[in-house]
Amino acid sequence: MRSVAEHQKIVSELFGPPETVRVAVADALGMATVDDAVAAFAMPAFDNSAMDGYAVRADDIAGASATEPVRLPVVDDIPAGRTGLVTLAPGTTARIMTGAPLPAGADAVVPVELTDGDFSVDHVPDSTVGFSSGVEAGKHIRREGSDIARGDVALPAGTVLGAAQIGLLSALGLADVAVARRLRVVVLSTGSELVEPGKPLQHGQIYESNGAMLTAALTEAGALARHVHFVPDDVADFLERLDEASADADLIITSGGVSAGAYEVVKEALDAGPVEFVKVAMQPGMPQGCGHHLDPAGRRVPIITLPGNPVSSLVSFEVFIRPPLRAAMGLPPDRPHVAATLGSDIRSPEGKRQFMRGVVDESLLPGVDGRLVVEPIGPPGSHHLRYLAGANALIDIPAATTALPAGSVVDVVVL
Repeated sequence: MRSVAEHQKIVSELFGPPETVRVAVADALGMATVDDAVAAFAMPAFDNSAMDGYAVRADDIAGASATEPVRLPVVDDIPAGRTGLVTLAPGTTARIMTGAPLPAGADAVVPVELTDGDFSVDHVPDSTVGFSSGVEAGKHIRREGSDIARGDVALPAGTVLGAAQIGLLSALGLADVAVARRLRVVVLSTGSELVEPGKPLQHGQIYESNGAMLTAALTEAGALARHVHFVPDDVADFLERLDEASADADLIITSGGVSAGAYEVVKEALDAGPVEFVKVAMQPGMPQGCGHHLDPAGRRVPIITLPGNPVSSLVSFEVFIRPPLRAAMGLPPDRPHVAATLGSDIRSPEGKRQFMRGVVDESLLPGVDGRLVVEPIGPPGSHHLRYLAGANALIDIPAATTALPAGSVVDVVVL
């Protein structure tokens, strides 16, 4: 049998380097930048007020106190968005709003709460205002360039864009951004026993779950995933649907029809072509396949064929597909590997690398050297989807290991 590491290498070779596209900043959530985002101007672009209050020359109110307030004439009203240049003469003040440009000559802002001014909506602006205390020069002012200087790298290449990063690019005036393209992946599940959820079952049938599950896993990993409804165990029908699916796909993933029994439609349809079907020394997920499908236009589309049992299918996705898929979209690995202390005794089949479902609970007392504790859950069968749904980790047990006692240190993939 092929080792897990060998199959990981072969699958990863199906993926090319990231491709660059320009997309609207608003549509770039979760994508990775390919260039440094350089600020074309400073942020803030001008000195502005950090408070609703009054712009002053600090020296003009230096002697103000609660018993002897200083009153100044209000000579201007400066809202946010004011574009004209304003100069504040000595001995005067201007009402100013948060974000509004500071008038030339002013060197501080006094919050309205520290004056007798009235900012209520229906109040006519005061002609004079009293200050009950002095203020330090520079107080409550956002200086030009205090966030980003002109020419600074605002976001380095390789940044995965979240809400804050999209906000920053928008604030820099960028309407679009160069990012690594999302891969378009088609999921095709097979099996005559499958029934669409919501429809009645007959004896011997099961509801189809792999398509929705793998489509969700792909979307979570950052790809553009599309589920083609499951195909019955008919080679001609499968090949027709495969041709249709491959027309606009960067990758095809199938589930089911790859093991050693009869009615293995995927294996029967593709075994003679450039797809290799192998056994991988792992549990769950031993039957695997990968290669290329030649679409009607003569384009070689990568195809990865996963086993049909749901646990095998999703574990195989995590082990073989997720890392190179994300790398091909410029995204960093997002499944950390950590050393953890085993909470219970376990057994593992000889000669197979097992990915056992587990729960890492940070509330549990840490094991040796402060490591997290991981508790195995559920039996090893590849149909026990319930326990996979309850797991937040995979315990990676080497192929040469057949038993480990509680307290052993194990490698854990945190899901």
